Amino acid sequence: MDIRDNREQLTLTRDVEAALVPVGDRITLKAGERATVTQALGGSYTVVVGGNMYRIDSMDSDALGKAQTAPQAKPSDAPAAREQVEEAVWEQLRTCYDPEIPVSIVDLGLVYECTVLPVEEEGGGWSVQVRMTLTAPGCGMGDYLAHEVKQKLFGIPGVKEAEVELVWDPPWSREMMSEAARLELGVF
Repeated sequence: MDIRDNREQLTLTRDVEAALVPVGDRITLKAGERATVTQALGGSYTVVVGGNMYRIDSMDSDALGKAQTAPQAKPSDAPAAREQVEEAVWEQLRTCYDPEIPVSIVDLGLVYECTVLPVEEEGGGWSVQVRMTLTAPGCGMGDYLAHEVKQKLFGIPGVKEAEVELVWDPPWSREMMSEAARLELGVF
């Protein structure tokens, strides 16, 4: 079956800010424009409008007639141990997807390092630092993806600080993808 058979056609219900893929420029898409959803993973949507591809944040999913899917943190869910926070961080990172490739940034091998440290100031909590890269150094979606990762990290109970650093060394290559990602994409 052709993947295009699964694409959803819809009309934007309101004006919405979106990121132009792959350059990352912020554009306002207008209510009434027709959009084709090409990817709906991790709460964000990749759509084609007027021949261009855009990424729409989960917080704006109502413009597509969709309910928000981002998990809401509850104070009672606050992880106590570093190991629990690390597990929650990796779980959240697996919900971040490349806008053009239907594979998480973790399975693509874009996340090089993740560090969880206690916050020393009053009230405690956790500081999370992520070092990641992109599939191509010239990709304009870097700031967008880094912002999405940071937002999702702040959604983890107990996380008080989050930093995402884009790095280019070592350069990304297909060999960094998980076996599951290679199978999904047919790259061997």
